[in-house]
Amino acid sequence: MKLVGAISTAVLSLLLGLAAPAYAQQEQRGEKQNHPDQQQSKQEQAKPEQQHAQQQRQPAQKQEPQQHAQQQQRQDRNNQQQHAQQQQRQDRNNQQQHAQQQQRQDRNNQQHAQQQQRQDRNNQQHAQQQRGNQRPQRTQQQQHVQQAAWQQHRSQRWDSDHRNWQQRGGYNGYRIPDERFRGYFGQDHGFRIYGLPFLVVGGYPRFQYNGYWFSMVDPWPGYWANDWYDTDDVYVTYVDNGYYLFDRRYPNVGIAISISM
Repeated sequence: MKLVGAISTAVLSLLLGLAAPAYAQQEQRGEKQNHPDQQQSKQEQAKPEQQHAQQQRQPAQKQEPQQHAQQQQRQDRNNQQQHAQQQQRQDRNNQQQHAQQQQRQDRNNQQHAQQQQRQDRNNQQHAQQQRGNQRPQRTQQQQHVQQAAWQQHRSQRWDSDHRNWQQRGGYNGYRIPDERFRGYFGQDHGFRIYGLPFLVVGGYPRFQYNGYWFSMVDPWPGYWANDWYDTDDVYVTYVDNGYYLFDRRYPNVGIAISISM
């Protein structure tokens, strides 16, 4: 019995020893068969990650040109704005400089005109002084005619004989332009009637001065000097809506006169 048991045990051990390597080989073959599936599964799992990484790289690659284009556009807009602002500043500076130059030119022209007016007045005053110092020669007949015309219009009742332009209904004669009047007439521009061209029209004395004819339409006061028209300085002014002749020796009395070309 012991022998049979020993033989049985030996046979069982032999069988187990043969079966273990075979089982191990089957296990290895099973692992080999399962390993490709696991590798394929791992590759499939890796593909989305690779695709995701590629997708992340692609937008980044696409964004770089877009960002560069946007930066270029912003730079272009900034350059255009700066250029436009510089041009506007330049235009304003040019306009201001031109306006200032024009103002200076206008002032220079005005000063030149004023200097010319002063020169003309000085020349006129000098000519008047020359005429006063050098009386022109008149024939006895001319002197008699002028004296008779002036004496005929001498008033002994000045307060009742004379009338101003308002009482006469207003002045209707020729009006001297304002600029010319300011330059050659008024209280600052005195002259003497003696030696000026002289006429008698309708019995009234008329003399020419500075291109205009002045006609006496009012008598002259009897208390004036007999030869005031030869010796006194007179001036023409515009007051109370009409022209009047004033004698510097009697500044409070004006004789109404009419002007013609």
